[in-house]
Amino acid sequence: MSGSSADVTTNRAGYVFVISGPSGAGKDTVIQRLLPLVDLDTVVTMTTRNPRPNEIDGVHYRFVSEEDFQKLLARGDLLEHAFVHGNWYGVPADSVRASLAKGRNVLIKVDPQGARNIKRLMPEAIFIFIRPSSLDELRDRLQKRASESAEEMALRMRNAVQELGEQVWFDYVVDNPDGQIDLALQALEAIISTVSAQRRQYDAGN
Repeated sequence: MSGSSADVTTNRAGYVFVISGPSGAGKDTVIQRLLPLVDLDTVVTMTTRNPRPNEIDGVHYRFVSEEDFQKLLARGDLLEHAFVHGNWYGVPADSVRASLAKGRNVLIKVDPQGARNIKRLMPEAIFIFIRPSSLDELRDRLQKRASESAEEMALRMRNAVQELGEQVWFDYVVDNPDGQIDLALQALEAIISTVSAQRRQYDAGN
């Protein structure tokens, strides 16, 4: 189940970069390493799931109760929302609006279902898919972090097969195999720098 709620109009001076991929693709690690290298604002996704031992509220996710999530949804305060892996996820619209109003580039991390919802709302956004080298590598990563039960692990692996199929409509696909995060970072930095430069050139000519 998924959908979009809040209307967000983008500012011509800023881009929205959406980074997505299956659970275990390494999105959090890549983004953590990327942020010191690029100049953009980040929007922290809300979720009703419990935090993992290494996760910090307001940094990795904004952890909320299902009751509070549903209130935000009812008020139209979420740019998009989706029910994934048995929990609700949503992107707060106010954070996106505030950054775009200042002409800032914005980075949003969501699952592929959430990315598709944003694509319908903001087709001009830049969509980047992070993927591991194989399903076996993905399974190994999930097992090593040991944060899911066997049932949750099986669900995430089933979803991963479908989510990997979503990469075909993304603007860019970045490989993030084990031990090669520097290459993934270089690719992401190049994408963001190139797109930002194109926007500056366009604005200068108009």
